[in-house]
Amino acid sequence: MARGTSTKRSELDAEHLTARLRERGVEQLRDEDEVWAIVDPSELRKPHARELPHLMRVRKTGGEKGTVPGYRTLNVLGVGRGGRRGILYHRLFSSQEPDFESESTEIRTALATVGAALAGKRVTYLLDSQFDDVAAWSTIWRQEQHPVCRLKHPERLVAVPDGAGGWRAGSIAEAQGQARELAAVRTELLVRKRGQRAPKRQPCTARIAACPVRVAYPTDVRGRRTSPKRVKDARVVVVRIEGTDWEPWLLLTDWPVVDAAGALRAFRMYRTRWAVEDCFKFTKDVLGWEDAQLLDLDAIRTLVALGWVAAGFLYELGVALDWPEVQPLGRLGGWTPRPDRPPGTTLLTRGLQRLLDHLATDTILRDQIARHGALPPRLAALLGHAAPTS
Repeated sequence: MARGTSTKRSELDAEHLTARLRERGVEQLRDEDEVWAIVDPSELRKPHARELPHLMRVRKTGGEKGTVPGYRTLNVLGVGRGGRRGILYHRLFSSQEPDFESESTEIRTALATVGAALAGKRVTYLLDSQFDDVAAWSTIWRQEQHPVCRLKHPERLVAVPDGAGGWRAGSIAEAQGQARELAAVRTELLVRKRGQRAPKRQPCTARIAACPVRVAYPTDVRGRRTSPKRVKDARVVVVRIEGTDWEPWLLLTDWPVVDAAGALRAFRMYRTRWAVEDCFKFTKDVLGWEDAQLLDLDAIRTLVALGWVAAGFLYELGVALDWPEVQPLGRLGGWTPRPDRPPGTTLLTRGLQRLLDHLATDTILRDQIARHGALPPRLAALLGHAAPTS
C-alpha cells in the first residue's frame, strides 16, 4: 500500500462472508420442519458524513423527525421450533448506488433468497410494518410460504365478510371493526400503563381478536398494475394491550386464526421478533458508526458482515470458535487463545473497532497516495514499506 500498489482481493468481503453465514444458518436449521424467519430492516446512520460514496437519506434514531445521511440493511434470522437459530440473509445497500432498482426489489430478493434456501420447510416470515406491501406478500405466497406482518395502512383495500356468508369490498380498518375476540394471554412487555410515570418491563394482558379477509395480489409484481390477480384467504389479527394507551397491533397472516390456539400462535410468532432483539441490536451498535470515517463502501459492507460473524458466535447462530474470522477478531480485542475461555462481547467489539481503525487508516493512506502519488518518505519508512529518500 505504501508503494501505491493494489492488493489482491481476498474472500474476506461481505459477499463471501454473508454467503458462508447463510450456508451455516441453513445447516443449523437442517433438521427443523418449521422455521420462523425474522426479517429486520435497519439503518446505518452517518449524520456528519459528507465524502462517503452513495449516501442516501435514512430516518433519525430514537423516533426523531427528519433524516440523516446513511445506508440501509436487510437481515433475516431463522428460528427453528426446536430452538436452533441461524443467519439466513444480510445485505447493506443504498438507493444512490448506480445499479440500485428499488427497495421493493431489495426486499423481494431477500425473501426469494431465503425462500430458496429453506425450500421444503414450513416457513413463516415475521415482518414489521415496513413490509406492509402486497409485493412482499406476493413473493412469499408464490413460494408457498407464510407471512405474519404488522400493518400500518388501515386504509388498505381488502374483501371483508358481508354478514350474509359472502364478501364485499372493504378495508383493513373495517376488518378491525368486525374482529371477534378469540383469546386473552398474560405476557411481559416494556410498557407504560395508565397512571405510571415511565415505561417498565411488567406483566400485562393481551386480548387477541381476528377477522377473515381476502387479499388480491399480482402474479407478477413487476407489472402489478396490469398483472393478473390472485386472491388469498387471510386473517387480520387485532391485539390490544389492556391498561395502556397503545394503539392496537394489526397483523396480517394467512395462517388459520379461528380459535384461541390459532390466535395465541399468531401472537407468539410476532412476539418472537423481540426475543432476538439483542442480536440485532449488537450488529446495529457494535462499531460506533457515527464516529467512523471510512471512505470505501466495500469496507463498510465488510465490517457490517464481520459484525454479523461476531453476533453469530455470541448468540449461538451457528458460528463457532473455529471460524477463521472469530479468533483474529478476539485477538485484536486482547483475547489470549484458549479453547476453554472463548472471547466475549467486549473483546469481539474491541476487535471490530480496531479493525475499523485499521481500515480507516488504510483508506486515508490510499487517498493520500491517490492525491500525491506517494506517501511522505519518512511516513513510508515508518510503515516499513519503503526507505526514505534524500
